[in-house]
Amino acid sequence: MENAHQTTARRTSAIHIRAFPAQRELIKQACGELNKKMTDFILEAACREAESVLCDRRYFSLSPESFDAFENALNTPLSENQTVKHLLATPSPWEK
Repeated sequence: MENAHQTTARRTSAIHIRAFPAQRELIKQACGELNKKMTDFILEAACREAESVLCDRRYFSLSPESFDAFENALNTPLSENQTVKHLLATPSPWEK
């Protein structure tokens, strides 16, 4: 998530939250284990969860033309790919 711009840019948007004392203590302990500032820890965790939520969207809307193109792509048979075929036939390291 972090890129060069984010490491040199100044944070200008504030997010204010209230927590129960037990929640704050839990987060504080985790920050100590990772040697991170609480702000960094909370932002990283919140952004990771936000990305997960957005990537897990099951419903999305398309225009009729875009849907037709999407459906055509799904219905088009794949050409045989020997590399993928070999990869799928090879046991995983934990199966060896």
